[in-house]
Amino acid sequence: MYRLIRYAQPLAPSAYRSAWTGLDQEINSLFASALADYAPGATRSIPVSVHEDKDNLLVTAELPGVAREDIKVELTDDVLSLSATRKVSGAAEDQSIAFARSFTLPYAVQADKITAELKDGILRLTLPKAEAVKPRQITIN
Repeated sequence: MYRLIRYAQPLAPSAYRSAWTGLDQEINSLFASALADYAPGATRSIPVSVHEDKDNLLVTAELPGVAREDIKVELTDDVLSLSATRKVSGAAEDQSIAFARSFTLPYAVQADKITAELKDGILRLTLPKAEAVKPRQITIN
């Protein structure tokens, strides 16, 4: 299997980069995720893992505490969009936390054969590759 979502910054330092390059982005990300519960109405990102095998693109999203009816999955052209809402009971009033994630698929998929399964807070999507992008064995004469 191949991992299709890659880090934005390479992990190894190079001759042209400082060891501090990208540190400000990491700190901003840390604070944004740590303080997200205190920002009303903010949309959080869904942790997603994307892999592929010979015939399918496999997407796994972590959605603990989200009910099946509060998850929306859409495929528009080559963009896969996931959104969800988790209801939280507070002391004073009920609140909801919104999550969303969209990304462009690396190749065409068969939209009518996509399957989705939610089990133990893990959403698993199987997107079959279109026949045109599947590898083919070519015989040599």
